[in-house]
Amino acid sequence: MSKKIAVVLTSSFEDSEYTEPAKAFEEAGHTLTTIEKEKGKTVEGKQGEAKVEIDAGIDEVQPNEFDALFIPGGFSPDILRADDRFVNFVKEFMNAEKPVFAICHGPQLLITAETLKGRDVTGYKSIQVDLKNAGANFHDKEVVVCQNQLVTSRTPEDLPAFTRESLKLLAN
Repeated sequence: MSKKIAVVLTSSFEDSEYTEPAKAFEEAGHTLTTIEKEKGKTVEGKQGEAKVEIDAGIDEVQPNEFDALFIPGGFSPDILRADDRFVNFVKEFMNAEKPVFAICHGPQLLITAETLKGRDVTGYKSIQVDLKNAGANFHDKEVVVCQNQLVTSRTPEDLPAFTRESLKLLAN
């Protein structure tokens, strides 16, 4: 069954951490909606390889319109977490126990949303202490699936495992 996936994204995201899972999700028949502050804006990956046109502004969407949330890494999550609208959007997915996929620095949004206490997670090396301070149980593994809801990975090298586990959750 096809699922609607919200993707929170702004410039300086990690190119492959968006493009590879997005391609796999679409090939599996799922629909992605990219969300930033402003609809129609083009955001660029930090490697300069990927350009993404934004489908919707954050004020035009509600979490209940989507089945899952995807948070690519890079600098994008750190930029977005300064905006309460994105923090609240992410928090609603976690509170509703909808699937959430966060790679590399993606969990920074979940830290700011205060939704990781007691959760099993992984993430990029530089945010490991932040994850522990947020009350998460940190695991240094290529992919961690928590409570059949949250999928986290560390780096672009972990993308095959991240994508595989995310697709498994979407199939349920």
